[in-house]
Amino acid sequence: MIFWSPDERRQRAAYVALALTPGLGAARFTLLQQACDSPLGALSAPFAFLRSIPGITRAAATAVRAADVQAGERMLAAAADMGALTLLPHDPGFPAALREIPDPPLVLFVQGDAALLGRASIAVVGSRDHTPYGATACRLVVAAAVQGGAVIVSGMARGIDAVAHTAALEAGGSTIGVLGNGLGVIYPAANRALYEQVLRGGALVSEYPPGERPRVFAFPRRNRLISGLARATVVVEAAQGSGALITVSAALEQGRDVLAVPGPITERTSVGVNGLIRDGATPYLAPEDLERFVPTPPARRPATTARSPLLPVDLPVGERRVAEALMAGDVDADGLAERLGLRASDTLALVTALELRGLVEPLPGARFRLRVP
Repeated sequence: MIFWSPDERRQRAAYVALALTPGLGAARFTLLQQACDSPLGALSAPFAFLRSIPGITRAAATAVRAADVQAGERMLAAAADMGALTLLPHDPGFPAALREIPDPPLVLFVQGDAALLGRASIAVVGSRDHTPYGATACRLVVAAAVQGGAVIVSGMARGIDAVAHTAALEAGGSTIGVLGNGLGVIYPAANRALYEQVLRGGALVSEYPPGERPRVFAFPRRNRLISGLARATVVVEAAQGSGALITVSAALEQGRDVLAVPGPITERTSVGVNGLIRDGATPYLAPEDLERFVPTPPARRPATTARSPLLPVDLPVGERRVAEALMAGDVDADGLAERLGLRASDTLALVTALELRGLVEPLPGARFRLRVP
């Protein structure tokens, strides 16, 4: 329990200064809280007293003595200046899901709609170098999660992360971007437009102070927050050694479910996801696979008026073109590509996406048939 003095703002500033002290970490921070009356008390504690606390090393004690309440005040002011919230674990708005994980964040800086942190979420992660199939599959997963009332969480990287955030907003949903750097720093720079879109229709979250530049070690650490915020993590394309697999490891350590979208065995980006399925991850094959994790499972969703009496309302334009072309009758891949004026590889990617939806069935002779009532 927190028992702080009436000078709440200085205590918060001291807390933030301690929380962001290099090398301290959640475990040592907890030891300090147990040994000291308050964050200000910890900052003013003599070196010898700090060294007497079990688990506080010489290096940790030195770092605490060097911490400065004014630095914490500057961080709080920087966050406020950009319209961001600073959330501490005992604050009502701090996400309960992150209090429970191993190595929980000591502080969160949130820009945008902070209320999203308390809603049911699905994490969608995957390869930075995705294929057309991966992008299409990602949009399918996101559409199903959004229709089920879930918020989409991802890491604001290029590739599948960017597709997931964009697809969530295009589907009329909300999204949370978890950063490996401080708020106000756009990384990669090519994602500037995406940052602006997420701020308008979602939230950006970081455990690093505003203005902090990206560092290599920060991105694997932020992955535990992506999985920690979510009820389940869905992996869409991941090569062997992909950073998405770090998110999977974090999810499993946190006791969260992991789903993987199966990919073609001929693709490098399928090696990681297919390996996850081989090792026991749940394959994502249809929207119903998210039933247990979304607030409004498919069977209980309110009816919607589709754009077509045959096709689902959430069908992306490319898949709708393929489905409508198949209304003319069964056809092989080359004939379908000719009908659509597309490359065969792009056509097959769209057909595969429709198969995942259960809208197309393969026939002998490499032909395809539309399956809608």
